[in-house]
Amino acid sequence: MIANVLVEVSHIKVDRPFDYIVPDSLMDKIAIGKRVIVPFNNRVLEGFVVGINDDVLDELKSIIDVIDDEVVLTDELLELGKVISKKYLATLISSYQVMLPKALKAKSNTKINKKIDKYIVLNKEFDLDSDLVNMNSTQLKVIDLLKNNEKILKSELNKISVSSVKTLLKKEVILEIYEEKYRLSDTVNNNYEMHELNSDQKKVVSEVLNYPDYPKTFLLHGVTGSGKTEVYMSIIEENLKRGKTSIVLVPEISLTPQMVSRFKSRFKSKIAILHSRLSDGEKYDEYRKISNGEVDIVIGARSAVFAPLKNIGTIIIDEEHTSTYKQENNPKYSAIEVAEIRSKYHKCSVVLGSATPSLESYSKAIKGVYKLLELKKRANNNSMPEVQIIDMNKEGKIKGHFSNTLVSSIREKLSKREQVILLLNRRGYASFIMCSNCGYVEKCPNCDITLTYHKMSSMLRCHYCGYGTSKKNICPECGEEGLKDLGLGTEKIEEELHELFDAKVVRMDFDTTSKKGAHEKIINDFRDHKYDILLGTQMIAKGLDFENVTLVGVINADTSLMIPSFRSSENTFQLINQVAGRSGRGKKEGIVIIQTHNPLHYAIKYASKHDYLGFFKEEMHIRHTLGYSPYYYLTSIKIISKNYEKAKNESKKIGMALNRNLKKSIILGPTICSVFKLKNEYRFSILIKYKNEPELYPLLNKLIDHYRNYNDVRLDIDFNPNNI
Repeated sequence: MIANVLVEVSHIKVDRPFDYIVPDSLMDKIAIGKRVIVPFNNRVLEGFVVGINDDVLDELKSIIDVIDDEVVLTDELLELGKVISKKYLATLISSYQVMLPKALKAKSNTKINKKIDKYIVLNKEFDLDSDLVNMNSTQLKVIDLLKNNEKILKSELNKISVSSVKTLLKKEVILEIYEEKYRLSDTVNNNYEMHELNSDQKKVVSEVLNYPDYPKTFLLHGVTGSGKTEVYMSIIEENLKRGKTSIVLVPEISLTPQMVSRFKSRFKSKIAILHSRLSDGEKYDEYRKISNGEVDIVIGARSAVFAPLKNIGTIIIDEEHTSTYKQENNPKYSAIEVAEIRSKYHKCSVVLGSATPSLESYSKAIKGVYKLLELKKRANNNSMPEVQIIDMNKEGKIKGHFSNTLVSSIREKLSKREQVILLLNRRGYASFIMCSNCGYVEKCPNCDITLTYHKMSSMLRCHYCGYGTSKKNICPECGEEGLKDLGLGTEKIEEELHELFDAKVVRMDFDTTSKKGAHEKIINDFRDHKYDILLGTQMIAKGLDFENVTLVGVINADTSLMIPSFRSSENTFQLINQVAGRSGRGKKEGIVIIQTHNPLHYAIKYASKHDYLGFFKEEMHIRHTLGYSPYYYLTSIKIISKNYEKAKNESKKIGMALNRNLKKSIILGPTICSVFKLKNEYRFSILIKYKNEPELYPLLNKLIDHYRNYNDVRLDIDFNPNNI
């Protein structure tokens, strides 16, 4: 018997299955989708069995061992990996590895064990009465405890007497048994309050559940606070009654304990959680719960779209406009596209939900590719919060980075014991350090990027490669004490808040939530009103629901407008609209104050009116004029090398090849990337715009094949990239 094995090396040169003999000793264990250990050149590697046949070839090497008792890659996932590899031009092994937790990837020297608890039970076959006289008092105490309890942790009985437990085990009076314990706590909040759906919500649920011809993708456009989560749960509950499972994707930053608790309180222990903050062991446990059919619902971030559920009834993608649903490293898949591929296999629904859908999704809904569903008012019939735009150009003297209007509004809310959320779309203390004498700016030695100053640690850090250095007082260029912190960061705003208000402030950004459990603690503490003001980056814009928040302030609405991207206006509109939706979600009415130097910009004007359609029409006109998505598909090619001249010359050659062969496309570039140097590599970029280009994939595959033997140049291809 011959097994076709795809080894763990993710390189285009070995991106194919290799044949191995299956020894007689492994015949009963071998199966397609399991991991195996194989010799490969002079190494021992792991790989996936992707095929088996009955050929006999004596000159082949033999499989050393089979790792798994159960199949890791199901038939569906094996086929899905092939589709992803072909669609995104990624290696096949990377397309499989991305689906799995670390413990189940094909990767040598990676061992994550199950967590096992040791229990003690009475040996029912042992005649206790005949031997009780020979036991001492501590042994009798152990026996008495076990008579009243079916099983007891060995560690608890050892507290009575280690030697007594050992003696009883030796005599076989008691037995030691092993039970797996899942690492992630399965505590359930039983305080779920059932909400009666309003007529609009019922209509949406009915449209999804009674659609006559699955697979189908629905776009649920619902204003903030319209009760989309209740709609999701009703769809899931009906699917459970039909014997079907569900996947719920939320952006990483929205995967709050609030949301998980809400689902668990309604669906109890039928839920598995998958996201990056879990430990490798926790991910392994949750994944096996899914594989073993112990749960019916999976909630997670992007990669949870690969959860190996059977008989899926619906895949829900909340905040579908969020850029994090697109993977930034290979394979550069879109979770929405993967969900739609899986929906064809399971003949199920995909529900995309957002208060601010991406232009691409809303365009598809208008054309009838998606089915458009709408929730136009808040579930509790509250009005949308009043929005005030503050023109910072006319503010005159301000207090730090706060307008007089925002300061007085915060004071008013604090006096009423109400809470405030403040958004700053940047982390750190200041944007950068600059010498006021000579203009020197400290940059990362590995990347063409300015270092960000973090005051708490007194460090300058690169948010691209992780490089860090301590802040200096003397300028290395001119030797003067002229280094000043410029720009704006959450740490600096926190300092200003303490100077301005007698209030308890909690900061929520990447730095304060890097420790496990920190995210949950901040949210719970703010909900319990241990803090008056929540200051944060974009992670506070989504998924949070606090009844006592009646003021949301956007300190610098312009930041994301300044990013050199055709999506910058869309991203700004979405961010302001989403964070504004955190205000007035309870019984009290809310207000929103937006500070900006661009009060007439259409993204800010439409966000202040909660006018999605107005923004959509204006932005679509601009996209049409400039020839960008959704009117054109985009493909980005980055040419990367440690040698500047090599990267430059090869990018010119590729540009000429594209212009020569892609007659139906617009080719822009080559040009240097916005971050020209990253991790000591130089980067050039070419952008391809097209509506229908039959030659694109054949040409890109030829380029990949051409550069497969180059060790000093590599290509990075991204379809419909978030950033160009």
